[in-house]
Amino acid sequence: MRVLGIETSCDETGVAIYDGSAGLLAHAVHSQVDLHATYGGVVPELASRDHVRRVLPLTEQVLAEAGLAREDIDAVAYTRGPGLVGALLVGAAVARSLAWARGLPALGVHHMEAHLLAPLLEDDPPAFPFVALLVSGGHTMLVQVAGVGRYRLLGESVDDAAGEAFDKTAKLLGLPYPGGPQLERLASRGEPDTYRFPRPMTDRPGLDFSFSGLKTFTRNLVRDAGDDPQVRANIARGFQDAVADTLAIKCRRALRETGVRRLVVAGGVSANRALRERFAVMAQAEDATVHYPRLALCTDNGAMIAYCGYLRLSAGERSAAAFDVTARWPLEGLIPPAGENVG
Repeated sequence: MRVLGIETSCDETGVAIYDGSAGLLAHAVHSQVDLHATYGGVVPELASRDHVRRVLPLTEQVLAEAGLAREDIDAVAYTRGPGLVGALLVGAAVARSLAWARGLPALGVHHMEAHLLAPLLEDDPPAFPFVALLVSGGHTMLVQVAGVGRYRLLGESVDDAAGEAFDKTAKLLGLPYPGGPQLERLASRGEPDTYRFPRPMTDRPGLDFSFSGLKTFTRNLVRDAGDDPQVRANIARGFQDAVADTLAIKCRRALRETGVRRLVVAGGVSANRALRERFAVMAQAEDATVHYPRLALCTDNGAMIAYCGYLRLSAGERSAAAFDVTARWPLEGLIPPAGENVG
């Protein structure tokens, strides 16, 4: 089965084709970073309009790269949620139209499930069961994964997601949008342990996260920092180290509580090098392995949608013709596909 996947949940338009026998055939992503940079964040209406402009040309580009025609596609998957409703509607409408025109099955995919399963696209995929840390601009959660659709939420952020905290802290430091990568670059010039940020909620039981207090801590430091670039780099380093430590501590706790020795880290923040270094140290100490998607698949992309769609479509799952999209969609509400052992 060849599945065309379309991702339009926020500010990246992603299209890909996954073949059940040959694997990922082609994928392409258009980022809207330049479009939103003037406003310092994603403007939903502009995001939706740009998806309208990009999704069909990207589809033709991916088909050409794979050496396929539309007639060679067997099914279509698209992001149903969570995300920006207007942006989601663009991808859903295009996907369902393409499917309807050729009488193909279609399926709305859960965005976070797709991120969670993205490392399975790699040459050395993790086996089930594993613990997954989903860490992005909109979500930070720990999930125990027994199989496709078999998820147990272990913990989540009670306020800002880690990626959101990165972006807001970057703004406090006067860095341009998108803040996360900019803060990482600034932190690379910072000196360790100059500023010791708190590691929130690590001194109590549980696996929930809280990052809003780190922004307040940063604001107080920035107020007294003046224009000294090294001081700002040291602040960025202290913030990044605090987030990386907090995530690693919680993941170590999750591995110990579940007895699982495999950890998946996915979502946009998983591309952060300092975070990966911290997890490598933690995993070695715990005799565990850490699995990531390739860097190109850490942020939103069509490949993860096509693959997740394939796993469920190949088991016979379909979406109703009267499709909808949803801004909020709890991951733990998903159920396994009929052929649970696929993938």
